[in-house]
Amino acid sequence: MSTSNVRASYSPPERLLLGPGPSNAAPAVLQAMQRTLVGHLDPTFIGMMEEIKAMLRHVFQTENEMTFPVSATGSAGMEACFVNLLEPGDEVVIGVNGVFGTRMCDVAERCGATVTKVEAEWGTIIEPAAIAAALEGRKPKLVAVVHAETSTGALTPVEEISRLAHEAGALFLLDTVTSLGGCPVAIDDWQVDAVYSGTQKCLSCPPGLAPVSFSPRAMEVATSRKTKVQSWYLDVNFLASYWGSERVYHHTAPITMNYALHESLRLVLEEGLEARWARHQQAHETLKEGLARLGLSITSQEGHQLWQLNAVGVPDGADEAGVRGRLLNEFGIEVGPGLGPMKGKIWRVGLMGHNATEANVERFLDALGQCLT
Repeated sequence: MSTSNVRASYSPPERLLLGPGPSNAAPAVLQAMQRTLVGHLDPTFIGMMEEIKAMLRHVFQTENEMTFPVSATGSAGMEACFVNLLEPGDEVVIGVNGVFGTRMCDVAERCGATVTKVEAEWGTIIEPAAIAAALEGRKPKLVAVVHAETSTGALTPVEEISRLAHEAGALFLLDTVTSLGGCPVAIDDWQVDAVYSGTQKCLSCPPGLAPVSFSPRAMEVATSRKTKVQSWYLDVNFLASYWGSERVYHHTAPITMNYALHESLRLVLEEGLEARWARHQQAHETLKEGLARLGLSITSQEGHQLWQLNAVGVPDGADEAGVRGRLLNEFGIEVGPGLGPMKGKIWRVGLMGHNATEANVERFLDALGQCLT
């Protein structure tokens, strides 16, 4: 092969990532990824793993011992929760009010479970009364909902749903991919049995790890199964030994991603959870005020709008895709399109983690105003 065929190193353009994820990583997180590699069983790396677990417990607000990052993206966190807790023939009730509730159903069905869907209009929350109605006459093994539906910008309150699930004898599973680090998440107070998230949104870390947490009750279910977990890689019985005190070899962890997660969690705790939540709320309120000046509004259910993911209604006559293209190509700002029934009707504007600042909101509003003029 001649040297003339050797490509130049890839150099990405500068982007302000205000879509549904990933968000821009904090500079200190990117710097952490440049640190020298050590082995994944090196004593210093094992020590860092313990610190990651402790910080994740703080951010999830849980005492669960089995709290750790799965070595894969947030979707693998979803799969890890379902494949460990469900066996063929189990029954599960799942709230569906967007793309990710729909995906939960698909994953549960692939586990051989019988799925009962509790559906709500996209952009609205899953109502506890609807879950209660679905539970009548049923004894499901699992009830699952998406806390923050990334496809619509709706934030479902879950405490009452959790109570209903436990009264029915079921485990309660929660998706916090978009909520963790951006708004209150209280796993123990809400009595959540299994939860998963991702690193690339409000934690301001690159995509690549999926924080999960299993309650003792969930771990008892996973360890007393009649059948093997369908995924060897995601089997929490093996991962418990890898992330626990035994350190039994399971896989080669992504070293630099764990460096990044350690630094991102350190920054979250340095800022303080309540201060971080307040910053996200303020960015959201500033955006709403600015949108109103442009004659625009957020379409998700009033009173349940996500601070960190805003579904901005596309005005009549506007070229939805064209505006996104101009924002990206002329202003270096990425926003997301609507999905499913929301396609062409909304722009999904993420204000997540490091990006949730009033300066970024004003930059976006100025660019959007020019695109709509």
